[in-house]
Amino acid sequence: MRILLIEDEPKTVQSLKLSLEENGFEVDIAYDGDLGSTLARKNVYDVIISDIILPHKNGYEIVKELRNLGSVTPIILLTALSSLDEKLRGFDAGADDYLVKPFELKELMARIKVVTRRTNGVQISYKKMQFEDLELNLDSKTVIRGGKQIILTAREFGLLECLMKNQGRVMSKEELLDKVWNMDSDVTTNVVEVFMNLLRRKIDKDYPQKLIYTIYGMGYVMKIN
Repeated sequence: MRILLIEDEPKTVQSLKLSLEENGFEVDIAYDGDLGSTLARKNVYDVIISDIILPHKNGYEIVKELRNLGSVTPIILLTALSSLDEKLRGFDAGADDYLVKPFELKELMARIKVVTRRTNGVQISYKKMQFEDLELNLDSKTVIRGGKQIILTAREFGLLECLMKNQGRVMSKEELLDKVWNMDSDVTTNVVEVFMNLLRRKIDKDYPQKLIYTIYGMGYVMKIN
């Protein structure tokens, strides 16, 4: 597995690079945002791990740039900024996860595993899921609606997958939190709301037939009204 680490603190870089390589990862390093963005555009990575406060270009800008280019590579932000507003800003930019410094290496490893796992632990015997004109490909991790590809982050894809596997059933925020962020006790239902708003904007905004509905006080459901 190939990882891009974008971090300007030499001691942090040295520690993380050594630890990641000891766990079998191939690691590329960028010490500033411009180089990190360039490497992310030129190469294929399984995961991008980026600090937020960086020289030349910050982590939020890197995430937005990559998402605007259509990249779906999982991105984990590392930062000392621990406020909820900062976390939501990162998620809104398109990040898949957010880890506050200082952290334990085993927690980072667990989060890498979560953002890169393919089917959220559910065994399935088919590669595609279909609901009306929406198609989700579990093998290529692509989403198409009405013949148009929709770019989702790994978290958004996980939420959509849960909803499609439970068509017609209302899923609570707590249930979605458990299925998509099952190892992260720091994430709250507020984060689920943010990601659901982002997902609905991509899936439903440009289409007259809405597929994802909020059932106030209970959760979310995929259905046809």
